[in-house]
Amino acid sequence: MWKGRFQKPTSELVQAYGESVSFDWRLYAHDIRGSIAHAKGLEKAGIITADERAAIERGMKEIQHDIEHGDFEWQSSLEDVHMNIESELTKRIGQAGAKLHTARSRNDQVATDVRLYCKDATDQIIALVRDLQRSLIEAAERAGDAIMPGYTHLQRGQPVLFAHHLLAYVEMLSRDAERLADAKKRIDVMPLGSGALAGSTLIINREFVAKQLGFAAISQNSMDAVSDRDFVAELLFDISLCGVHLSRLSEDIIIWCSAEFGFVTLSDAHTTGSSLMPQKKNPDVAELTRGKTGRLLGNLVSLLTILKGLPMTYNRDMQEDKEPLFDSIDTIKSALAVFAEMISGMDVNSSRAKSAANDPMLLATDIADYLVGIGVPFRQAHEIIGKLVAYSLRQKRGFAHLKIEEYRRFYKGFSRDVYDILKLDVALEARKGIGAPSPTNVKAQLKRWRKLLEA
Repeated sequence: MWKGRFQKPTSELVQAYGESVSFDWRLYAHDIRGSIAHAKGLEKAGIITADERAAIERGMKEIQHDIEHGDFEWQSSLEDVHMNIESELTKRIGQAGAKLHTARSRNDQVATDVRLYCKDATDQIIALVRDLQRSLIEAAERAGDAIMPGYTHLQRGQPVLFAHHLLAYVEMLSRDAERLADAKKRIDVMPLGSGALAGSTLIINREFVAKQLGFAAISQNSMDAVSDRDFVAELLFDISLCGVHLSRLSEDIIIWCSAEFGFVTLSDAHTTGSSLMPQKKNPDVAELTRGKTGRLLGNLVSLLTILKGLPMTYNRDMQEDKEPLFDSIDTIKSALAVFAEMISGMDVNSSRAKSAANDPMLLATDIADYLVGIGVPFRQAHEIIGKLVAYSLRQKRGFAHLKIEEYRRFYKGFSRDVYDILKLDVALEARKGIGAPSPTNVKAQLKRWRKLLEA
């Protein structure tokens, strides 16, 4: 493709070192879409004839058919997906194929391909996020009125409905979907027509080409257009954060599956056994996801490191953007899909969860709130109940088993109605504020999310 300037062929080592077709071949559908749209732009500008444009389009569709049916031979000597397809097109249709690259460079061509690829991938990831949200909603509905301890520092804190805990991840995933949708606005900008860095003296109607490709906007600076990979970095960040959320959910599930907790049981289809210990049932999906999140974070850092020292405009370093991009997209899509399936088969062990939630210490804050209700400043109430907790632990008796006289040792204003709040169902129902885990609130949230996800 540059034989006019060079007198010696490229070294085989350099060819092997610099080829990208071994991984960028997967851009073929987007490359073909971009080329067909570009050909239409060339025709509209009077640079090629209608017959030549028709031959290009026909040839491209034939090549795509062959690729999708495994009948296309990729050649590393042609470096990348673009030259492989263009070379084959020229073989098939002759001079019309050689005219296709008029008024474009591989720089704006690959930027266009990657944006088209990222647009499609973003839609697919959002759909998978929604599927996982639906699975979590179904699991929350199956959990019913199951109560569990809420934790801070992995120490029991206050009682919550199991469904409320699962809904927390529905909220996290919703933010992931929103971030991805917002990132798509910046992906949805067409760089085609920017050339190598300064456009072309052969003017193509870029608005027309953008409409053919479904782009919402057109790049306004040719140098920025070919060097911009911000949209890839942003997508990798959004994928990484989604992975972090899956990793946190993984950690919860791993803990809940342990014999020490026993809050949930995963299906045999989503667990593995031990090659030595016949009793084992391991939450491998959750563990693998927790591990794969490290790869997602690494891919993001890899891309940012590639970009941080590049001068304007295109530099060959940017070829290294694709493998981390492809790997992150593949990884998050697989993780979301398998997680949705795993959660759909997860059962909540209500009795074990409630047994843990029956820890009387979970209601210490409720007693402090009781004191606030009768006029005690919260800081003073906090100190009073802290002393009551220490006394209860020394006596090895829960709050419900302490006599009213014992309560009054710590504050004389205690009345017998303090016992009314020492019940889990009462404690949960009292948590009526927006976002709190009362059964009424949780039921409303489940209904709200059902409606949103159906829409």
